[in-house]
Order: sequence, then structure tokens, then C-alpha cells
Amino acid sequence: MTGPVAREIIGRMSGPHVIRGSVVLPEAELVWRFSRSSGPGGQHVNTSDSQVELRFDLAGTQALPPVWKERALERLAGRLVDGVLSVRASEHRSQWRNRETAAVRLASLLAEATAPPPKPRRKSRIPRGINERRLREKKQRGETKRGRSGRDWG
Repeated sequence: MTGPVAREIIGRMSGPHVIRGSVVLPEAELVWRFSRSSGPGGQHVNTSDSQVELRFDLAGTQALPPVWKERALERLAGRLVDGVLSVRASEHRSQWRNRETAAVRLASLLAEATAPPPKPRRKSRIPRGINERRLREKKQRGETKRGRSGRDWG
């Protein structure tokens, strides 16, 4: 498929990739790079650039709220190179499907990195009645066992 129709289809992804809520990955800030996939695949793999590398400038983006951006920069610090987040996909033979995979992977990475921290756990108190019942049952069990000793037998 070539010509203006093909370019239109390739230029358009399957909808905006939502990070969370109304925040989406801005298509204008995504940098795509294509290269040949490694591994077996015969003659086709040697001629088609099906591996996809997707880059997103996390440090320079204006698409994320400042709090989310700060959180993501902190949590993804080990994956960033000069503030740029990079995701690679080469599982599929089709470049199109690898593009989809890379975009979804990037969106889920950002969603996880920008998620609010979990609420701190509050220690729960054990009700006094439960503790007293446990001690009572323990005492009863001890009495039962003490009654089994062979002192009074025989």
C-alpha cells in the first residue's frame, strides 16, 4: 500500500494513548526510530525496519502536570538518559504492531510512575476481648495437658 492513503493510515495511531484521566501521550512529543529486528526471520527480516524505538522527553514535556512530572522523573531516574525515556519493541513482524506495543508500553510506564503513593498503613488495635479469650483458651489447654501426666495413675 503506497501513496497518500497509506501515509494517512501509518501517520494515525489507533487513538490517543491515555496515561491516566484526561492526560494523554502527546503525538508531537514522541520521537520514533525504526531499525531492523535481530534474530531469525529469513529474507524478510533483512529488508524491513520492523523494530521500533520510541523516545519521550520526560524532562522537557509540558503535557504532564508538574506534580506527575516530578514524580515520574524521580521514579524513572534509572531508565532516563538526559531526561529522555526510551522504549523498544520488536516482538512482532509488523512495524505497525511494534509501534502500537511501544506506545502502550510507554503509556503504562508513565501511568505507573505518575501514580500517587499508597496511603500509609495504620496499625490496627486488637480488641481486648479477643486477647483475653486467647489467653483463657491457652490456659485451658495447659490445664488439659497437665491433667495427662501420670502422677495420679496407678
